[in-house]
Amino acid sequence: MKIFRELFGKKTEIRPIDITRRFDLIGRVGQGSMARVWRARDTKTGKIVALKVLDKEKTARLESRFINLGKPSEGEIAVQLRHPRLVHTFEYGYTKEREQWLMMEFIEGASLSFLIEMQNETMLANRMKFMIELGEGVDYLHKHGWIHRDICPRNVLLDENNDLKLIDFGLVVPDTAEFRKPGNRTGTATYMAPELIRRQPTDHRIDVFSYAVTCYEMWTKARPWKGADSLDAMHQAINTPPRDIRELAPDIDERVAQTIMKGLEREPRDRWSSAGKMADAFRAIADQGE
Repeated sequence: MKIFRELFGKKTEIRPIDITRRFDLIGRVGQGSMARVWRARDTKTGKIVALKVLDKEKTARLESRFINLGKPSEGEIAVQLRHPRLVHTFEYGYTKEREQWLMMEFIEGASLSFLIEMQNETMLANRMKFMIELGEGVDYLHKHGWIHRDICPRNVLLDENNDLKLIDFGLVVPDTAEFRKPGNRTGTATYMAPELIRRQPTDHRIDVFSYAVTCYEMWTKARPWKGADSLDAMHQAINTPPRDIRELAPDIDERVAQTIMKGLEREPRDRWSSAGKMADAFRAIADQGE
């Protein structure tokens, strides 16, 4: 693919900048384990944006896992992605301290994890829409040769129109043989597919599994394995079947339940072959009337 040839080819040198001169940092809006995020004004355009600055040491440790593979950086990947269900990254670069920064569209809204916890009217009224839109975003990544590796509610935002945006491409890798080899267990433990936890060969279907866990949570406010809140606990849990979603959501449509449970199958060959097909199943149910 042309995009991979460009990304894996010779890197263009990017001159570091003083981000306090390029951006007016209005206020912090988030901090994860790998980055700090500000609501900022781009002084070049006057636009309000989200400015993400990656932790240099943690990013270096992550990238060291792929040191001989030439993995593209988060910025290099993110600026290539163009889909309504993915947050738009306008530009990336480096600070004077050699920290990578990404300038993204600013989403004024709530996280999916918040709506799952609240189970409010917005969540209940838009559940099918959210499941379909998340599947569309994941499917776009797969069709363009990427594996996200960290699909979970924390990495999903809803804008003021309740349109879904998948964020955080820090763990994204190319869907190529070198990156599908066993051994790399990056991601959020409670959403990891069994083959990833067991350090077996992986492919895009690890994202299908995480997508199904996220859908399960939208309906139940719980995850498929009770008490499996760490990598060690998940390692034990995946040897047992997931809790049937009908037990926790007895009013769920049978077709929706079957669609989600198929995404949670232990063996990748038994899951949906793509996130797009899983989203299509939800769309067909919604069109017929849930």
